[in-house]
Amino acid sequence: MSHRRRTRILATLGPATDGPGVLDALLAAGVDAVRLNFSHGDPSAQVARAQAVRVAAERVGVEVGILADLPGPKLRIERFAEGRVRLQAGQRFDLVARADAPPGDASQVGISYLGLPGDVRTGDILLLDDGLVQLQVERVEGERIVTTVLNDATLSDRKGLNRHGGGLSLGALTERDRELIGVAARIGADFIAVSFCRDAADIEEARAIARAAGSDAALVAKIERAEAIANLAGIIDAADVVMVARGDLGVEIGDAELPGLQKKIIRETLQRNKVVITATQMLQSMVDSPIPTRAEVLDVANSVIDGTDAVMLSQETAAGNWPVKAVEAMARICVGAERQFDHDTDFEAAPRNLERADQAIAMAAMFLTEHIGVRAIVAMTESGGTARYLSRFRSASPIYALSRHAGARRRMALMRDVFPIAFDSRGLGSREAAREALRVLYGQGLLAAGDRVVVTSGDHMERHGATNTLRLLQVGPDGRAEGLGDL
Repeated sequence: MSHRRRTRILATLGPATDGPGVLDALLAAGVDAVRLNFSHGDPSAQVARAQAVRVAAERVGVEVGILADLPGPKLRIERFAEGRVRLQAGQRFDLVARADAPPGDASQVGISYLGLPGDVRTGDILLLDDGLVQLQVERVEGERIVTTVLNDATLSDRKGLNRHGGGLSLGALTERDRELIGVAARIGADFIAVSFCRDAADIEEARAIARAAGSDAALVAKIERAEAIANLAGIIDAADVVMVARGDLGVEIGDAELPGLQKKIIRETLQRNKVVITATQMLQSMVDSPIPTRAEVLDVANSVIDGTDAVMLSQETAAGNWPVKAVEAMARICVGAERQFDHDTDFEAAPRNLERADQAIAMAAMFLTEHIGVRAIVAMTESGGTARYLSRFRSASPIYALSRHAGARRRMALMRDVFPIAFDSRGLGSREAAREALRVLYGQGLLAAGDRVVVTSGDHMERHGATNTLRLLQVGPDGRAEGLGDL
């Protein structure tokens, strides 16, 4: 059987994906989940895209997760009277923290975060437009921050603003975010991403709001503030998924620190049994070009080799000229990198004193996979928890996660090595369910006669977190299970 891509692809939807047939082509090209960026446009446009995704996924015959990305407290300058200004190194330029600040000019501009004067000190470096414009704080005069421009640059409306080194006091969730969590709940989003989170409390607050709105979405922590690095372990534990959001993070901490921190975030997220996404400008040149640069190929491949669960496309698919080609290129790079991946699992480094039976079963399944060789691991799961634990061990064998819950299958869409499959085990005992699962996989061409398979399940098939049984089976003629036995 040919190599199936294990790393997941998350693609951002936008004007470039709204055309006839584009969404179907993206899903057919390999998109596993889509991102709705609530920072742009009216929420009604994102609601329409969510509805279109559900229809297209059914038409194409795939399981696709939907991620609702909250805007968060993105600091921005306000608008200029002429739309843009030219700044020169050495000139004075003021930031005005006033709700009624006049339209900007070459001497000043309003800012969206009115608390900024209390957060900055003389000598601080403020970075605008992803660091293309650098300002040094000279002094604070009430609601006015007096700065000196450090480099010649053109500055236009609504560009982002960061403080080098972080340290701003504003929280992660705005009133607008709280409203948009309700929108995400109504469209049935499978993931909700919290932008600019500082600590675990931001994730817990978002989860409480989502649950109150009737959403069971997985919570995604976007790591893009310097403060989040200091609180990384707590954030990972509080979240379901972690995103390395390299844009604002790189601006705050500096480009030189970013590669090492990316590897650290991926490593620590995997160690804590959570899912990790690597994002931002992965194939940026493909906004305009039909092929990626060699540097971009290496960037994506290195993320895959480091173990990321998913890679994300942003502007490349949302507003680029080649959205489908960008997905095809991403899929091709992932497959190439996976062929180089070392699948040897270091069980000496695996966690000890496991408290959950499903974690212990997952470790035992992977030990068998590594030492006796099996074609696949079949996880009978209600919520997807067992599949997630299995996917933390990098194995050469695919994980077929069988669940009757569509939401659970979509939430598994970002788990590396996991292939969600619809399967209803109600009314079946665990042994009968295992036999039937093999027949289903055999019928889909995913297993062949003679294949050895490890099956994980629970004594009570419809109970969450009840996985406590491991079976080693061999596929017989016509998909029948042979050698059925508990281990």
